Amino acid sequence: MTDKADGSGETARHPGIPHARAARPGPPSGAGRRAVLAATAAAGIGLLAACGRSSARADPAPGATPPGGASGSPSGSAKPSGAAHPSGGASGSPAAPGAPSSKPPKRRPELPRGGRELFPRYRLVGFCGLPGAVALGRLGTGDLGKRAGEIEKVARAYAAGREPLPVLELLAVVANATAGPDGTYRSRTPDDIIRRHHDMARKHRALLLLNIQPGRAKVLDEVKALRDWLVHPDVGLALDPEWEMGPGEVPGDSYGHTSGQELTDVARYVAELVDAHDLPQKPVVFHQVAGSVVRDESALRPQPGVALIKSADGIGSPGLKRGTWKQLVRKLPDGLHTGFKLFYEEDAESSRLMTPKEVLALRPQPEYVMYE
Repeated sequence: MTDKADGSGETARHPGIPHARAARPGPPSGAGRRAVLAATAAAGIGLLAACGRSSARADPAPGATPPGGASGSPSGSAKPSGAAHPSGGASGSPAAPGAPSSKPPKRRPELPRGGRELFPRYRLVGFCGLPGAVALGRLGTGDLGKRAGEIEKVARAYAAGREPLPVLELLAVVANATAGPDGTYRSRTPDDIIRRHHDMARKHRALLLLNIQPGRAKVLDEVKALRDWLVHPDVGLALDPEWEMGPGEVPGDSYGHTSGQELTDVARYVAELVDAHDLPQKPVVFHQVAGSVVRDESALRPQPGVALIKSADGIGSPGLKRGTWKQLVRKLPDGLHTGFKLFYEEDAESSRLMTPKEVLALRPQPEYVMYE
């Protein structure tokens, strides 16, 4: 059977297999991620309510939060000024009685496995998902500790001259098929679920990425609502503009989209947090399933302290995925890093899962690899 990709960069639908990401009129069908998210009104709200408290997260309180989180920050892992930071950053300890009054300089916060720059030292590899939602990704299935250990093993297979840095990518904002009380077609993951994943990431010296599927909500508003998490040195951001809907659009009916300017605005906001709290470089990933999902990409401007990563999304055979990759990385704007997404079940249903060797053979070589 001949593999092909359409002109927009979308992975072509495999004949006879419901394509979980295909844009289609009316309610979607099939057992894939798009069907689960869009075919049930409770795709986000119901699942989240079963895992924790109400899915509506309060807006962050005004006022600055120090590096690593302030007392009362949602992670519950803030430390007093003399405590070591779990991710490697530490602040100075008070002088002992009788010692000189001068204090040693504070140690700058670092990435979970050391240093303050992601690339070219590290390759990011991980799983994404949401607890209780098997079809939304590997991270949401089974015991979280076992999944984190599995990520470590998979990440080592992608080292290829770099240090593997495991990633837990949690769906922090989930697109829904119904408007909800605020009309945004999205629900927010409760803080206690985010906290549990953050604690697990720290235990395994991994990064936590918070994934946003905004529905009709404004992307920057959803990013700002996660501010108290983003001021931690081991927390980054992932955007899923496929689920960013305009007025009158409903998640699952068609692809959403973002723009180079909007991505720049998000990166600039994250850069301001990095600068204000002296944080290490933060990843900001945007998943792209088709060329139309990111409009006017030439307006995208990298920001200091932020590693912008364009991740090629889409389901299909190795040949289809390579075709999508070539189209999406062609004329890549300066300063962007590349990523690649794989689907354990859906890729295998249409053909087979690509091997780490095959993924690493892509050019440019992906610096971020995510399994759903």
